Amino acid sequence: MKLSNIFKTDVAQKFVRSSRQQRKANTNAGALLLLLIVLSTAVIVYFMPRSALFSYDYKKGGIWDYASVYASQKFNVQRSDNDIQAQRDSVMRMFQPYLTIDENVLPNVQNRLLALEVKGEDGAMAKVASVASLQPVLQQAATLLDTVYSHGIVSSEQLDTLKRRNTERVRIITGVTTRSVPVDQLFTPKEAYSYILRNAGSEADRTMLSHLNLNLILEDNLFFDEFKTHEELVSILDSVSPVIGYVAKGERIIDRGQKIDETTYLKLRSYEEVMRTKDTVNEKFPYIAAGQLVLVFTLMFLLGFYLWLFRRDYLQYPRSAILIFSSIVLFSVLASLMMRYHFKNILILPLAMVPIIIRIFLDSRTAFFAHVTMILTISLVLNNPYVFILLQCVAGIVAIQSLRELTQRSQIIRTAFFITLATIVFFVAYECLRGIMFEEMDFLNMHNEVFYLIVAGVFLLFTYPLLWVIERLFGFTSDVTLIELTNINNPLLQRMTQVAPGTFQHSMQVANLAAEVAQKIGAKVQLVRTGALYHDIGKIDHPVYFTENQSGINPHKRLTPQKSAEVIINHVTHGLELASSNGLPEIIQRFIATHHGRGIVRYFYVTYCNEHPGEEVDIAQFSYPGPNPQSKEEAILMMCDSVEAASRSLPEYTEETISNLVDKIVDTQVDEGYFAECELTFRDISVAKETLKERLKNVYHTRISYPELDSKENKENKEQTPNNTDKE
Repeated sequence: MKLSNIFKTDVAQKFVRSSRQQRKANTNAGALLLLLIVLSTAVIVYFMPRSALFSYDYKKGGIWDYASVYASQKFNVQRSDNDIQAQRDSVMRMFQPYLTIDENVLPNVQNRLLALEVKGEDGAMAKVASVASLQPVLQQAATLLDTVYSHGIVSSEQLDTLKRRNTERVRIITGVTTRSVPVDQLFTPKEAYSYILRNAGSEADRTMLSHLNLNLILEDNLFFDEFKTHEELVSILDSVSPVIGYVAKGERIIDRGQKIDETTYLKLRSYEEVMRTKDTVNEKFPYIAAGQLVLVFTLMFLLGFYLWLFRRDYLQYPRSAILIFSSIVLFSVLASLMMRYHFKNILILPLAMVPIIIRIFLDSRTAFFAHVTMILTISLVLNNPYVFILLQCVAGIVAIQSLRELTQRSQIIRTAFFITLATIVFFVAYECLRGIMFEEMDFLNMHNEVFYLIVAGVFLLFTYPLLWVIERLFGFTSDVTLIELTNINNPLLQRMTQVAPGTFQHSMQVANLAAEVAQKIGAKVQLVRTGALYHDIGKIDHPVYFTENQSGINPHKRLTPQKSAEVIINHVTHGLELASSNGLPEIIQRFIATHHGRGIVRYFYVTYCNEHPGEEVDIAQFSYPGPNPQSKEEAILMMCDSVEAASRSLPEYTEETISNLVDKIVDTQVDEGYFAECELTFRDISVAKETLKERLKNVYHTRISYPELDSKENKENKEQTPNNTDKE
């Protein structure tokens, strides 16, 4: 059988096998997509708040952006907790504790005063009452004692407690009557003693009174009545009503555009509390849940439909689809929880993180579609989502446009800054559009929307460490990781330079060619460059069996064609083993597996056929395990690898020979169906061929010979030599 017929038969078989595999892959992809849509819808709807009766976002001093609100039932307007506490504090300051007076204390003190002993006129100890010269002083002391005890004497500890509580007056119980007395008129025993000495008639009287040691006989006559005080305090505190009024059923609470003052704020707050309580037994609950279910499912279905039509390759690798849906679910659940528990403002969520992550690992269009799906889903739990949708659309567009490829950490910081700046400018412009002046926007308030946008921008900085987590969880590879892998100090590349230097140089050349082609056709440049550096690492095990590492000795001369083909083919499997043991990402391992596709080792296959004419050849012995390239980048590497290797064997490097070589190799690969499983277009192939031709011409261009400066002798000889140009 002719070789061309074998190729045609093999291509036909591959096409049939590929069609079957494609149908099976489509079935699996459809099942995965349906499962993700259903699960995402169920989780999002489960966490959505059901308080559709009242779920507005408002603040005191703000503007009501929603439609007018009318009370669906009569309710009381409750004071705020701070207002109630302020009222209670005011009552506590005005409250007068009760003190009971002991009327027996004064007579007892007076009796002890008269019983005091001092030196009499004859020098002997005598009672104060019997000393004639002390009668005027005793009279003054009795009068002053009446005065201080009429005001009342309390312990110093009790008086300190009253002053510490800012108590202005107390009520003194005398029998069945009470009287109100200012606290500053009460005495402690020490203050009463000082008052008596200070108000004595003369210096001599004060001296004589001081000798009587009145401080030893003074005692309290006022005592705290705990029962009466507690009873009265409870009664007064109970009189502080938490209700300041009521709103009748059907009464208008607030209009659109109205400023939310203190009274209106309390009405809204009270109405919200009533509606939340009522919502637990709300008869509309099934309708609300059904509406949420239909809307969320529709959004998830549209996202899935987009993936099915334009990004079905993401469904072939479940992690891509899982990343998209899980990102939307995560932030939608967070937003629902924030709204359910009224935690902060929804703008504090760094929603732009989702398009950044999807843009880095997947593509721009998918990132934007997923972002729009997410913000529309979140908007379902908002009463007035207009501003939210506008702001988040701006944030998503800026995120995608400002971060095309992540190659440096500083790009995340720059992107976060641009997103924050754009959203703040947009929000301020929108506020101006509504007629709100700058001084009314209250930028310094920590509950202002601008503050939340700034906090969200700060949260975006955590995208970088999150990328590392996603790489480990989902097996993705970012451009930063790819750049790290291209470092020639990597152990695998270092080993290649030492063991197989020819292969390393070949890989470097292929990497440069592939990167230029990828840039021209819009493929991932960094990915194909990194894949090219590692695609031949399997040659490290037996480097001398590959021509680029040989130096005059060809070990294949001692082997049969089958054995030589086996050695050559094994560099793919050995490469995959090395890549796996050294922790290379799966996306790089795919370049190792696909850079020859399911092609055959043509040289040894033809050699075997020529040595065994008429024999049925088992082509599987000469075929690479594959698979064929699954992406643009893998197809580019296959082209560049074959062209660069073949270009080394050209007998001469002219524009015609290089062009013919590139056309022959690439066209053969196309004819044999190597690119049938990737999204490479005919235009891409044409651009790739032209790029390879131009690049190889620059690499293998012929240098001109530089002239030498003639010596005097050579110059004379040249002048004597006749000019034969005309004869030629």
